[in-house]
Amino acid sequence: MSSLAARVDSDAQLARLLQIGVVLEEVVEVRAHRHYQSLPEAERDADIEALLSDASEESAEHRERLEAVIDDLDADSIPFDEVEALVAESYGQTGPEDFDGVLYDQLHGEETAYKFYDDLVDAIEASEDAEFSVDRGELLATLTDIREAEAAGVEAVADLMQAEEPSDDDGATEDSEEADST
Repeated sequence: MSSLAARVDSDAQLARLLQIGVVLEEVVEVRAHRHYQSLPEAERDADIEALLSDASEESAEHRERLEAVIDDLDADSIPFDEVEALVAESYGQTGPEDFDGVLYDQLHGEETAYKFYDDLVDAIEASEDAEFSVDRGELLATLTDIREAEAAGVEAVADLMQAEEPSDDDGATEDSEEADST
């Protein structure tokens, strides 16, 4: 588990990890939106725009759910700039320019978020003897729901990427039509 400790043993540690989740959600959302807005008008697509809009709404919901858990914990929050630095260090080694297109960038963000929540759920489950000031079952249910939404996001992006790719059949048809016309 590279992004998280193998265990989560305290409210303070859990709060810090949940705050990382909040910032990660913001980073994924803002980055994809900015990347899309930087495209020339001719490269914009209604399906991509709808996907990013849905992802933005989902990200806002995830942040609200995570913030509600953080508020219920018996722990002090870490300053935002410290959490932002942790996210940049752990998850910000790439920029939009590192990906060939908005969808690849969005796929990377969705996969990163999925992996973060997957690791966090594993770490909490491995900490069976740790006591938190929130109900463990509700915490795991919340994080599992968010993880599954991220998995669905990965699938939605992959499906859109596949739909956007020209199929080999189309190319073969065009090539044969060109050959016929000569």
